Amino acid sequence: MCVFIYALPYQKLLSEVMHESSPTQQVSTWLSHFGSALENSDFPKVLDLFYEECYWRDLISFTWNIKTFESKDEIVGMLQTVLSEVKPIHWAIEGAATLDGSTTKAFFTFETAVARGKGLLGLQNGKCLTLLTTMTELKGFEEHKGEWRDSGVQHRVKKHRKNWLELKEKEEAELGYIRQPYCVIIGGGQGGIALGARLKRLGVPTIIVEKNKRAGDSWRNRYKSLVLHDPVWFDHLPYLPFPDDWPVFTPKDKMGDWLEIYTKAMELNYWSSTECISASYDDETEEWTVLVNREGKKVTLNPKQLVFATGAYGPPKEPSFTGMANFKGDCFHSGKYTSGEKYAGKNCVVVGSASSGHDICVDLWENDAHVTMIQRSPTIVIRSETLMELGFKALYSEQAVQSGITTEIADMISASVPFKMMPAQQIPLYEEIAKRDSDLYERLALAGFHLDFGEDGSGLMMKALRTGSGYYIDVGASDLIAEGEIKVKSGVEISEIKEHSVFFADGTELPADLIVFAIGFESMNEWLAKIISREVADRVGICWGIGSGVPNDPGPWEGELRNMWKPTRQKALWFHGGNLHLSRFNSLFVSLQIKARMEGIPTPVYSGS
Repeated sequence: MCVFIYALPYQKLLSEVMHESSPTQQVSTWLSHFGSALENSDFPKVLDLFYEECYWRDLISFTWNIKTFESKDEIVGMLQTVLSEVKPIHWAIEGAATLDGSTTKAFFTFETAVARGKGLLGLQNGKCLTLLTTMTELKGFEEHKGEWRDSGVQHRVKKHRKNWLELKEKEEAELGYIRQPYCVIIGGGQGGIALGARLKRLGVPTIIVEKNKRAGDSWRNRYKSLVLHDPVWFDHLPYLPFPDDWPVFTPKDKMGDWLEIYTKAMELNYWSSTECISASYDDETEEWTVLVNREGKKVTLNPKQLVFATGAYGPPKEPSFTGMANFKGDCFHSGKYTSGEKYAGKNCVVVGSASSGHDICVDLWENDAHVTMIQRSPTIVIRSETLMELGFKALYSEQAVQSGITTEIADMISASVPFKMMPAQQIPLYEEIAKRDSDLYERLALAGFHLDFGEDGSGLMMKALRTGSGYYIDVGASDLIAEGEIKVKSGVEISEIKEHSVFFADGTELPADLIVFAIGFESMNEWLAKIISREVADRVGICWGIGSGVPNDPGPWEGELRNMWKPTRQKALWFHGGNLHLSRFNSLFVSLQIKARMEGIPTPVYSGS
């Protein structure tokens, strides 16, 4: 362990300056001292700039990784390893600093040897509590945009020259057949499309493989009543925001159409009706062999990088109950549910009480079915209106836009909060929600519905990050449950499924013509087991979760989402996914990591282990 001798005259000067200056001057002074200390590899001075409790979250700019450092020791350990390669310079405040309670916050820019970056600094008493650093572009490999955009035409006469359409069709005909893509993305939903757009702008030859017939079908093929629960300001795609008259909550078919329009506008190489059969990596040639079935014909692709962009989940969890094979009605996973139209007057059982379970119950009820929800564990329920007011309004709302908070600013503010700090910030929010909507919660409890706000009371967002399940944003189902229109059976295990009923451990029985299992999905690495090998899937490990130690999020503590948007234990293999917000924001970092490798830029990954 290193022992540092602190420079007392430096400390005195810095504290005096910080005490006497404005917030903006404080940040500028801090950045100046920070940059100087880094340039001179003066680690004692670097550490003196940080608060005793401190966090530095880096999104690939220093570490070529997504990593949060949660102590002075971790920070200096990282810097001692990477600083000579990173060579950070030109630290400068961007805009004016603001006060958020006792914390002074400001955006800033900086450069490294190979990239430019942006960050967000949080100071308390002149010292850093939180620091976010992100890479925004690679030097010499910037996107062709603004004044550097392509002309689109050559203003000179040339015999037999090809126009834009002919050149586009030529590229589409050749890529994957005559020329190999540098990157293949498996999954053409919002994640694959957002990442494909980033890579296209960076000049990375990429093919997106999607089993559905059209871009957007992953939304169109869902159940009829599905509408996004997140607001429009949260859901923009890169480069092309939704029009300013777009509804707050997007219907699924409208979302599907937008994804299809986006795919065409961004000129993505999108192979629809194409399913990935297998993939293997050759350590000697450092390339993948990816076998796909494209519209009935097998095609072999040999990319250098392979991305799984299959949402936030893996394959559906397969239900396994005694007697299932004997059931005479319809029985399937929620992923196959499309509509309740044919179940009018039928007895329908929905196993599961998270988002899909609630939405399917409502759809069946609207189609005049008799519906019972089987609740296997407590569920976090939050009224949409309350969540919009208390959870989204400050950053993702029309009011936020009018106050100058762009999507980029909101995303940076969101990303600047370390995962370890989040529960303490979320608990007061959910205590207020519990008070505000106490009437709803009392009525749900009386109906037999089991509620919670997570193991530590930190609510929906932490539940989503830890397990990706176990919550519902209420858009109508909760009132139906409270009023008895949707029946609930909680805390009792299913013992057996009979020909026309579901039998429970307490001896009760429910008649059933339909059973929908809204029981969730496996981890994303299970797609690796199906497509690559069980060995690779196990070596890479599970995706999602932060190692909080709560059920379904085993330790040890990770501090970041497992395996997402960063190098994995399998070379040249990436996971990209999540909701529209996470796909938009993190697609930048995946694309820059892939582009750097394509261009031969050194990318030494710092893991800290």
